[in-house]
This record gives sequence, C-alpha cells and structure tokens, in this order.
Amino acid sequence: MAGEDTGAAVITGAEEGSFARSVLAERHPALIRQVREATAYPPEQQRRLDALLEEIAGGVVAPLPAGSHDADRWAEWGREHVGRPWYEVPFLWAESYFYRRLLEAVGYFGPGAWQGIDPFGPFKRAELSGPEVEEELAALDEVAAMPPEEQDRALLTGALWGNRADLGFRLSSRAASHSAADPGSERVVADDSDALWRHLRHPRPPGGHAAPAGPAPATVCVLADNAGRELIPDLLLADHLLQTRRAAAVVLHVKPYPYFVSDATTADVADCLRRITQAPGHAGRVGARLREAVAHGRLTVRAHPFACAPLPYADMPDDLRAELAAATVTIAKGDLNYRRLVGDRTWPATTPFARLTSYFPGPLVALRTMKCDVAVGLDPQTVAGLDASGRTWRTSGAYAVIHFSSP
Repeated sequence: MAGEDTGAAVITGAEEGSFARSVLAERHPALIRQVREATAYPPEQQRRLDALLEEIAGGVVAPLPAGSHDADRWAEWGREHVGRPWYEVPFLWAESYFYRRLLEAVGYFGPGAWQGIDPFGPFKRAELSGPEVEEELAALDEVAAMPPEEQDRALLTGALWGNRADLGFRLSSRAASHSAADPGSERVVADDSDALWRHLRHPRPPGGHAAPAGPAPATVCVLADNAGRELIPDLLLADHLLQTRRAAAVVLHVKPYPYFVSDATTADVADCLRRITQAPGHAGRVGARLREAVAHGRLTVRAHPFACAPLPYADMPDDLRAELAAATVTIAKGDLNYRRLVGDRTWPATTPFARLTSYFPGPLVALRTMKCDVAVGLDPQTVAGLDASGRTWRTSGAYAVIHFSSP
C-alpha cells in the first residue's frame, strides 16, 4: 500500500538544488507575485499575500486563522508540520497547504466581497482563449476521419500529453527550459494502453471473473487534473468513450475549490464545455454531444472534498472508495493524482505501479506526464537509458507514462 514501505523516504524540500526545493523557493513566490499582478486586490489582501510571501521565504509554517473555513481539518492534517520550517515538512503537504493559505490570503472563503473569486481565473481564461486551444480543437476534424483504433490512440494520447498544459509547471523557468531543450525527446516510457482498451472491451467485475457478454460497461470515473488545455482533451476522451459505448456514463471528479494554479473546478468544466461548443467543425458537434450528455446524466461532475486533501488515496474516505470500487475503470490524470496514488516518496523507478496501488478498490489507469521526482513502474533497461541520457527526465515534462492495474 502507498506509504507503507519505510525504505523509500518521504520527499521534502530540505535538499538544496532538489526539484521540491525549487518549487517551494521559486515557483510559489513567483505565483504570489503573478496573482497580485493579475487581479487588483485591495490593501488587506495585498498585506496578507505579502505576509505569506515572507513566511515561505524562510519562516516556519503558521496555522490557519482560528474559525476560518476547514481550519480544524487542516489543524489535524498539519499537527506534525505546523511550526516547522516549510522546507522540512513533506513536499506534498507543503504544496497543498500553500494553496490553501493563498486562498485564505485573497479572501476566497469569505465572508466578504472577494468570496468565491478564483485567484487563478485570469490565467485559466487567457489559456482557454489562446490560439493553441483553437488549433487543437480544429484538429478534431482530422481525428474524426481516422479509423476507430487510430481514434482511440489519438484521443488517449491527447489526454495524456494535455497533462503538460499545467500553468504551475510553466512558472518554473528551469522546468520550462528543460522541457523545451529537446522537443524530439518526448516519449511514453511505460505504456499499458493496450491493457486499458482490452479491459474496456472485457471488463472484470469485483471478484476477478470475466463479465458476461452484454451491454457497455456502466461507469468510467476520471480524476481530473488541470483545467483549460488539459481538461478539453479529457472531455473529448469522455465523449469518445460514450460514443463508442465503452461507457454508459462518465463521472468527472474535479476540485471543490481552486487548487494548484490550474486544477479544474466545476466552473472550469462549464467554461471548457462552452469553448468546445462554440468551436466550428467537428469540435462543435462534440461540444453539443457533451452538453446533451450532461443534460441526460451520462456525464456528471463530482467535487469531493478529498480532492483537495494533502493525503494519499490510500486514506480515501469510505464514500469515495465505494464510488471508485463500482467503476469499470478509474482514469487518474496528472502528477498530483499520481503522487497521491503511489505515495510522494523516493521510490526506485522500477517499483511496480500495481504493487503501490494494490489498495485501490477497482481497475485503475494513470495518465501522467512526468513533472516531479516520483517515478515508478519502469523497466530496468528504460531507467538505465534515461539515467545515462543526462536529461532531467523525471521533472522535464518530456516523458510520460500510462500505467494500468486491476485488482
């Protein structure tokens, strides 16, 4: 189970020059400055943002104000971390808590006039209206003309590499330079996509016995990651699964509030559906189908509170566990979900993905471009080649994995 193996250390930002250290020391301060520049916040919000910037620059972790939204829950989650230097606490917790503190600073949870205002909204809207989205939607005309198996591959690949469209990742100039250094090096270094498609043809219910021939599987759950340029390919894949009858229903799990710069919320789903529907050609037709799927309950959106918890999926609550156990397959998108699935630890890269996710209640596929130190599920030859390349392959965003496991 994720996190039980004490042979793999929990990742922190304590090591100088580490990726985790760069996020805490460079990316987070840069984000605070960009949030201030993007929105004309009044003096109180600016003062709180300055205080947060000063704290993370070298101070210790401070608690949420007493009585603030979910302060008791975060006090429980952070009972071993509050009062310690930011660089010494677990990286996954520190990142999550930083975003919760940023929302507190800008008054997102209220009460007040700024309640519910997404501090990352300007970045998300700018991306959604950009030329890259227009080009990617126009490319659907070509995808629609492909043979069925090529459509499968194209839309799954789009959802995989769309994960690189991460606004937080772009804030790190070092990461950006690495990902652009060798554009020809992009490749999938572990690919279980064939196993996924076989499973969707012949799903296995709880107990491991093959399902009898019959109607399409009931439900595919998607644990979404980023909004905008990543969420659109996720919605296109959902439409494809519904159209090809691999799924009778798709459940899209998003964040209940803004998180990790570009993580998708329900408002972002609505914005992306609107953008797809407004596009010309095949994309517009897909958008109309998706809207109809929402209207008839074949595409639903969930925003479970656990989506914003700084905890591994091994600790998921019973109601979420039951929902994912009933799914034909759960598709987990992105680095954050990946780290929560396997544990944010210094695993050897050859550690089997299936072993670390054996606690998961149902079939699982992870679609992830590699943008942090955690890497598992690779064969020894691949790891040796990547290590010998001299590239920062774990964090560059130039490599990706598709892992599948089924209990």
